[in-house]
Amino acid sequence: MPHPPLRRPRPPAPWRRQPWGWLAGLACVWALAGGAQAAPDARILEAARQEQPAFLNTLRELVEIESGSRDIDGVRAMAKRVAARLKALGGEVQTLLPTDIVRLDDTPEQLGPVVKAVFRGTGTARILLIAHMDTVYPRGTLQHQPFRLEGDKAYGLGAADDKQGVALILHHVALLQKLGVRNFGTLTVLLNSDEEISSPGSRQLITATARDQDAVFSFEGSGHSGAVYLATSGIGAVYLSVRGQSAHAGANPEAGVNALYELSHQVLQMKSLSQPELGLKLNWTLSHAGTTRNVIPDLATAQADARALRLADFDMLRSALQESVNQKLLPDSEVNVRFELRRPPLEVNDASRAVARHAQRIYEQELGLAMPVIDIATGGGTDAAFAGLQARGAVIEGLGLTGYGAHGSGAEYVLLDSLVPRLYLTVRLVQDLAAGPLPP
Repeated sequence: MPHPPLRRPRPPAPWRRQPWGWLAGLACVWALAGGAQAAPDARILEAARQEQPAFLNTLRELVEIESGSRDIDGVRAMAKRVAARLKALGGEVQTLLPTDIVRLDDTPEQLGPVVKAVFRGTGTARILLIAHMDTVYPRGTLQHQPFRLEGDKAYGLGAADDKQGVALILHHVALLQKLGVRNFGTLTVLLNSDEEISSPGSRQLITATARDQDAVFSFEGSGHSGAVYLATSGIGAVYLSVRGQSAHAGANPEAGVNALYELSHQVLQMKSLSQPELGLKLNWTLSHAGTTRNVIPDLATAQADARALRLADFDMLRSALQESVNQKLLPDSEVNVRFELRRPPLEVNDASRAVARHAQRIYEQELGLAMPVIDIATGGGTDAAFAGLQARGAVIEGLGLTGYGAHGSGAEYVLLDSLVPRLYLTVRLVQDLAAGPLPP
């Protein structure tokens, strides 16, 4: 998911090298600010710092399991490893095979599993943690792009998208247990293996599981800025096909029905359906017609990318597309259009705003770090959108580490100095959400 190119302030290097140096540095900040900032919970902060070496080992372990969405053996191996870790932490673990599959244009015959784990506490709050285990890389890429460390950066296939998120959830749960944080009702972990192909086998499970949660935390990376996201664009695909009649292009073109003419007519008249000022975008990106230069084409096809900020806009677009194909240039042509919802938009709600504001206060007042809150959609969608479809509680995206280069060749990395702040934040959020209504 693309993010704005903002920069997250970093603590000076000595704070990162010394176990309590960061805390001492923050004390200076509070003194200079006249006590305006709250002291961080030193116990949580130190426990998060101590978790970093183990997190790095986990990240390496997960990156070295090749798990492309279509690599069934790979995603199964990944699920087995993660399920074992969650079970060792005391979770009620299930490895679920997809059943309610939404067949999209590119959905493979086989889909990987979903790992679900439930941890029970002493309270009533329900919190869901989500991330995905699959990557975009084909098997064999690992030998050319092995996991490596360079300074504060950890490089690897899927390191940013989204194996850091899986590792972060594992160590978040471990940290809660070490700290004795059990005031929640249930803490549910849901890790799918088809996110990179639009989650056709897990989307309905994500929506159903998120429905009754008090909060959903999605651990996609937070880009350059360390921001959290309350809204994402919806993604749709449009498939247009025209059937005509072939004929000799020189000797008898009038006997044919030119599918390319009709396709061009349809694409041009559908151009007006795009309303970028409202966040509704329809852009034709692929087309094909004909087989031979001197034959009138009897088949023409095109595909479009669609984006929307509201689910209702996709519903409107779907209806408008159907109306458009009835307005034909060539009456004898046969025109068909199909709309495919790849991912709905994540629409911001009041509960999300309240939790995000609280998270921002924790980051700024207890850690002295900036954390932008983005409540306007700025690009591609994530599984948080499926979680938000029927959710009554908050849905927060971007709780993963800062990083860059997702889907890139040899350039995908995460910044390790973002780990301690993120672990601290997520523990504090669970504590406060489980304790009752958030402070104003």
